[in-house]
Amino acid sequence: MSYPPPHDHGRYPQDGYYDDRSYRGRDRRDDGAATVANIIRVVVSTVIAIFALHVLFVVLDANQGNGFVTFIYTLAKALVLGLGDVFTPDDALLGVILNYGLAALVYLVVGQLIIKAIRRR
Repeated sequence: MSYPPPHDHGRYPQDGYYDDRSYRGRDRRDDGAATVANIIRVVVSTVIAIFALHVLFVVLDANQGNGFVTFIYTLAKALVLGLGDVFTPDDALLGVILNYGLAALVYLVVGQLIIKAIRRR
């Protein structure tokens, strides 16, 4: 049984010599974009985790004298970026849940849009 000769399928030339110089720039750029996208993903995930911990501590009435609880509260307050008082219901607990949930959602959406823009280039 004989097989047809191989066809040129793109990157691999027929003579067996592989010259990857034309592909190096694109691969490096893709690797750099993937690295930046992963860094953004980690940062956004960390911020969302901080908001979730803060809401959890408020809901469960955690000890405000504890250093870790205070640290999370301070970080969450700094990262909320003006979204901490968008909703002002009579119940303060509901306000914390709504406001920090909104802030987490905004971080998630903006982070995903930035990641898609970086990967598109």
